[in-house]
Amino acid sequence: MDLHERIDRTRYADPLEDSGFQYGFNSIYLKKVVSYWRHEFDWKKQVAVLNKYPHFKTKIEGLDVHFIHVRPPHRENQKVLPLMLIHGWPGSFYEFYKILPLLTENQDGLVFEVICPSIPGYGFSDAPHKKGFDSLAAARIFLTLMERLGFSQFYLQGGDWGSLITTNMAQMKPQCVKGLHLNMFTSRKGFKVLLSLMIGRYLPFLVGFSREDVRRLFPFFEKNVWEILKESGYFHIQGTKPDTAGCGVNDSPVGLAAYILEKFSSWTDLKNRDLMDGGLERKFSLDDLLTNIMIYWTTGSIVSSMRFYKENLKTDPEKRVDGRTGIFVPTGLAAFP
Repeated sequence: MDLHERIDRTRYADPLEDSGFQYGFNSIYLKKVVSYWRHEFDWKKQVAVLNKYPHFKTKIEGLDVHFIHVRPPHRENQKVLPLMLIHGWPGSFYEFYKILPLLTENQDGLVFEVICPSIPGYGFSDAPHKKGFDSLAAARIFLTLMERLGFSQFYLQGGDWGSLITTNMAQMKPQCVKGLHLNMFTSRKGFKVLLSLMIGRYLPFLVGFSREDVRRLFPFFEKNVWEILKESGYFHIQGTKPDTAGCGVNDSPVGLAAYILEKFSSWTDLKNRDLMDGGLERKFSLDDLLTNIMIYWTTGSIVSSMRFYKENLKTDPEKRVDGRTGIFVPTGLAAFP
């Protein structure tokens, strides 16, 4: 099996002493994860888990778009609401599997019919072959998908790139979107604010800061913005040269696992960077983590998923049409600690 042969040929680098996950994925723990993947992980069993819900593909704008469509059991006197859930990077449609039973089982007469698509370029959806496929293009495709499924009005939920795609869907067709729920939220002025905070301490006059502004803002910068900068190197790489960085992780399954699972560690809790195992198994099972990795590996979709960053960063957010368009549908935001 090609995957096992590649795993067996992996060349590891020794970690620094007491470095935890501060330098990225610790190779001592990586060997444990890879050993489980090689000798114990049962992909056929996980495929059966994936097939618990019905999968479909439909061609939209020349792309085969993959989605799962979960209908609730039919019961008398229950209200069924259509809901689309959209993932981000480095996730997949699989991240919704544990919440699907909660959404599709009767809750006081209310239940959801759930559609979870794969963003084109991710997992089992075709990758775009031309430049320019951004969140607006994905939103357009998913609006077509909902229309094709017969829904003239529906609800949306998104996190990460899914939050931007669902926001765009609500902007494009507010008459169709009954409600929008997000668990990530971005300011259209975010990049300028970040740049101002970075420069402001040293050259306050360039960004219109006074000395008092610097005195009051820099503690916030150190506590919050600095952490964002330390965790956003991938963002800059994928937003500029995704194909270069993607060569290695598309060729090496262990490189792919380290690259993606390090995000599951630090984005769950930044304190996990101090741990030798990154705290991964405190919140996740290796079966779930590796199933997500296998969706990327078996489809060879890591590079096309990374390109989505470059496509969305080509234009100043304030100059994009969605950066100049309001949101006029009922909207909720989950703000976790």
